[in-house]
Amino acid sequence: MKLYHFPPSTNSLKVRIALLEKGLEFESIVIDLTKKEQKDPEYLKIHPFGQVPALDDDGFIVYDSTVINEYLEDEYPHPPLLPAGSEDRARARLMEDYRDNRLNPHFVTLIHEYRKPEDERDAALIREAHANIGAGFAVVEKQLQGREYLAGSFSLADIAYMPDIGLLERFDVPLDPDFKNVAAWIQRLRTRSSYSATKN
Repeated sequence: MKLYHFPPSTNSLKVRIALLEKGLEFESIVIDLTKKEQKDPEYLKIHPFGQVPALDDDGFIVYDSTVINEYLEDEYPHPPLLPAGSEDRARARLMEDYRDNRLNPHFVTLIHEYRKPEDERDAALIREAHANIGAGFAVVEKQLQGREYLAGSFSLADIAYMPDIGLLERFDVPLDPDFKNVAAWIQRLRTRSSYSATKN
């Protein structure tokens, strides 16, 4: 199994965490986005859209972090990373989709801004991203009411958010101190060995 990824990429991290949680061995192949290696003709044979991550499992190639993690769940079902019940499975998928399409783009904005020299950063854009992230975690706070994890048991939904947790601290993103459910959930996620292994 080969994972084509860029370590700082949050979606690459999402797949690495799932692989670690599954206990699967894989060859790490770094595609350096800063050097535009994702546009190399050889890599475009693997991922036609020139993005990361991509997974080659004994010749079968799959890309898009969410699709990769669903494939891993189907192909390597133990330990399970989706709940057994259909409602909780749907809840997990909905919360992962929320992270991918509603929350993570604001973290990507911060990543791009903080790559710039300090005097070239757009302060208004950074403030807007902070506000949007705070609003996004308000949704997560409600979802966690009465639950330790987003879909009851630890799942692909929680894994999707784990790459963003470290960015909260890195970019000084303030969260409402009343988000007690989120605070406890973050602490639970930080104790997982997969989080520690991908932190740097």
